[in-house]
Amino acid sequence: MSKPLAQVNNGTMDMGHHTLHGNPPIEVALRRSSTAKRLSLRVSRLDGRVTLTIPKRARVPEAVAFLEERESWLRGHLSQVRELHVVEAGGTVPFAGRLLPVVAGRSKRAMLTEDALHVPNEQTAGQKAQALLKAQARDVLASASDRYAAQIGKTYARLSLRDTRSRWGSCSSKGTLMYSWRLIMAPPEVLDYVAAHEVAHLAEMNHSPAFWTVVERLYGDHMPARRWLRENGDQLHRVQFGD
Repeated sequence: MSKPLAQVNNGTMDMGHHTLHGNPPIEVALRRSSTAKRLSLRVSRLDGRVTLTIPKRARVPEAVAFLEERESWLRGHLSQVRELHVVEAGGTVPFAGRLLPVVAGRSKRAMLTEDALHVPNEQTAGQKAQALLKAQARDVLASASDRYAAQIGKTYARLSLRDTRSRWGSCSSKGTLMYSWRLIMAPPEVLDYVAAHEVAHLAEMNHSPAFWTVVERLYGDHMPARRWLRENGDQLHRVQFGD
């Protein structure tokens, strides 16, 4: 049964949820869109969240019928969504392309060794691990950015870290570099590629052939790293720290 709400945001209205009964039941978020031209069903690759977008003039019963007709398709896609990777004591955390054990109680502060990530206690393991990874990300990305910028005789204004899902990095017209801190969990060559890509924008604020020439000059063959992000980047967003 649908549970209507009324929250408008960026041309969409939250209309609550509709539950597809079955094994297991599927909760579907209903969104009314002023710009959508047709009914559409989306499954998030990150967390399996299901959203049904309804055009302005479509009726809810029509949308629910559309949803029910595609139940088999929907269940098939949901079965392919990988589970979240929760970072906790006794588990693992991705770091530089490897899975490190998370060990609690052997140190007074969070620290990395060659074969483990150590946290003070079990209760704050996820939060401490996340803070340590963010600090590592800043250091490694700053070092890579400095190195690449020096190679092309450019400087950047500042560097910031965010947790963005839509992009791994960006370079503003004012020379501010932004990176996703989750890159520290990827193989080092992937992080290096993203740094080279964004620094190259200091010379070419576009994606022209001239831009890719700069990237190749800085990094070399970038296709394997781009392929890794395309095929595996969503795994980095599935890592959860209990925050």
